[in-house]
Amino acid sequence: MTQQKDFKRVVRARMQKTGESYTTARLHLVKKETPDYSSLAGLSDESVKNATGRTWAMWVALLDKADAKEISHPALTKHIRATYDTPSWWTQMVAVGYERIRGLRAQGQQRSGDWSVSKSKTVGVPLAKLYAAFNARGRAKWMDGVKLTVRGATPNKSMRLRWEDGSPIDIGFMAKGESKSQVALDHRKLASKAEADRMRAFWTERLNALAAMLKA
Repeated sequence: MTQQKDFKRVVRARMQKTGESYTTARLHLVKKETPDYSSLAGLSDESVKNATGRTWAMWVALLDKADAKEISHPALTKHIRATYDTPSWWTQMVAVGYERIRGLRAQGQQRSGDWSVSKSKTVGVPLAKLYAAFNARGRAKWMDGVKLTVRGATPNKSMRLRWEDGSPIDIGFMAKGESKSQVALDHRKLASKAEADRMRAFWTERLNALAAMLKA
């Protein structure tokens, strides 16, 4: 009750300052107090809801209830996967996004202190064609001579690669319709923020090149 009275006083103070109605002043203050989960997580509400059926606000509520802030990252991903049957790549994204929202890591940083980069791209081609662009022959056309090692792959679903310096890259593929599909990648265990920034720029440019190639 005290918090409600305090909030009403804040609303009335804004009314006097701005000349707004009570309803308008309250709306502005409520919006101001609502966290921007998408910005904190580094991934849009639309993307996470399309892939998992839940918005960030829903995930935060569920994971807070499970005391997720108190467990390790591996335990958190195991809990999400076992409880909600999320796709493997999106299990990681939900866990990482939640940890960013709750201040357990900076955007782009692992809880271990390492850094990572997450990027996604939707292109107007069927899923099989997008996946094929990531095999050895396909990558040669848009990866600009970079040599990658394949650690594992599930056709049209996921691929695990290793960068030239040994850092791992986890990639997920998703159909968005008969003639549209999405690739999402997570490049992990980067040594510094500067290296993460460099790789973020690299992947942005290369995924744009991939999209242009597939469109042509």
